Parts: sequence; C-alpha cells; structure tokens
Amino acid sequence: METKLFIDDVRNPPTTEWAVARSFSEAMNYMLDHGCPQYISFDHDLGIGPSGYDIADWMVDMDLDNDGFAIPDDFDYTVHSANPVGKSNIQALITGYLAFRKHNV
Repeated sequence: METKLFIDDVRNPPTTEWAVARSFSEAMNYMLDHGCPQYISFDHDLGIGPSGYDIADWMVDMDLDNDGFAIPDDFDYTVHSANPVGKSNIQALITGYLAFRKHNV
C-alpha cells in the first residue's frame, strides 16, 4: 500500500487516505516514526516556523546521512503551495537531489 503524507498548516488532503502533518516538527516526527512515505504533497508556507522547503531539505540531509532514513526509490511528490517561489524552490531541491542520487548510486 502506498503511503501518502500531506503537509499543510491549513488545508486538508483531498481524501482520507493521507496522513497529515501541520508543521515541520509533525512532518519530521511522522517520518522518523514511519519512514519516508512514497508520496508527499508539500505546502511551502506553514505559518510561523520552518517551511515546506525546510522539510524537503531535512529529508535530503537525512537521505544523504543514510542513518536508517531513506527516500524510497519510487518516491514521488507534488507541491500544492500557492507561493510560486517557495513551490519552485522545493521542486528544484527535490528534483535535483533525486537526479543526483540516481546518477551517483
């Protein structure tokens, strides 16, 4: 079964099959407890505190450290953020990292 994580401080996921994280700490704790899901839908602006970009950056750092945390080979994502700059930054980070990992494994 595909695991899905919806990261957003305000909006709700499109269906009930998603786990929901409302903040950086909730997303981080979810992934530390359950591993990295196969699919994540990111929001950039998460109220006061770290952003969706910070979550993506944390995921990349954790995957590089590879200390029991790994982004799945079949990982996919979307960025549903209304912030165009934040959306572009998350996409560039994740897409760039996954391409790097694919060519350096």
